[in-house]
Amino acid sequence: MRILFIADVFGKPGRRMVEKRLPGLREELGLDFVVANGENAADGVGITSANGRALFGAGVDVITLGNHAYRQREVYPYLDSEPRVIRPANMAPSGPGRGETVVDAANGVRVGVINLLGRLFLEPSVSPFEIAPRMVAAMRERADVILVDFHAEATSEKIAMGRLLDGSVTAVIGTHTHVQTNDAAVLPGGTAFLTDAGMTGPHDSVIGVRTDLILRRFTTQLPVRFEPAEGDVRIEGAVIECGTAGQASAISPFRVLEGE
Repeated sequence: MRILFIADVFGKPGRRMVEKRLPGLREELGLDFVVANGENAADGVGITSANGRALFGAGVDVITLGNHAYRQREVYPYLDSEPRVIRPANMAPSGPGRGETVVDAANGVRVGVINLLGRLFLEPSVSPFEIAPRMVAAMRERADVILVDFHAEATSEKIAMGRLLDGSVTAVIGTHTHVQTNDAAVLPGGTAFLTDAGMTGPHDSVIGVRTDLILRRFTTQLPVRFEPAEGDVRIEGAVIECGTAGQASAISPFRVLEGE
C-alpha cells in the first residue's frame, strides 16, 4: 500500500495547495492513505475546526498537530469530538483531544497514527521516549500499519526515535522545522524514516513567514506580528510504501510546486 505524509500545512497558502492538488494526487499516485500535519494551518499557528473539515474534504485521512495544537481556542471541542485529528500524546492528559487514532485505509487496512512531541525547547509533560514503546505495543493489537509523527526540534531526538521504534512501526516521520531533510531511508528493522518532511506552504519566506517580518524581528529584537508569506507555494512530505502487515519497503521525499 502507499501512504502520503503531507508536511506541516502552513496558513492559507498551504491549505489552498492541499485542497487544489490532493484529490488528483490520490488518484495519480495510487494512494491508500493520507496523513497531514495541520499544526500551522490557521494563519501559521494552530488549527481551527473549519481548517480541519477543509483538509478532510480534500482527501486527508488523519490530521496530526504539534506544539501549537491549542493556540486556537475555538478548536478545543473539535479536538474532543473528531477522532481523526490528533495532538501530541505526551501533552498534558487533561487537555482536549487525543494522541492516537486508528482509521481504515482505502484498501481496508487498519492504519494507526501516533503523534508525539520532542523534549528540546517544546517541554512536553512526559518524555516521548518513555511512552512511545507502550503506545506502539498497545496499538499493534488494533492496527497492522502504524505511522508516528514525531514533532520535534532536534535532529538527534528524531533519529533516536526512529531507531527506538525500528521494526515495531511502519514509519517515523519528523515534523516541526519546516525544512525537508535528505535522509529518507528504510531502517534495518523495516521502518521508514525521515528526519523532517518539510513544509506545505510558501517557501519564498522564512519557514513560512514573510521574510521582511522575520528580518525585522532578528535585526531589531522587537516584537513583530508574523504573517504567512505567499510565494513559491509547495506541497512537501514523503511517500511510504509498505505491505499490509506493516513493514515498509520504500520511502521517498515528496514535493509538488505550484503550477506543476
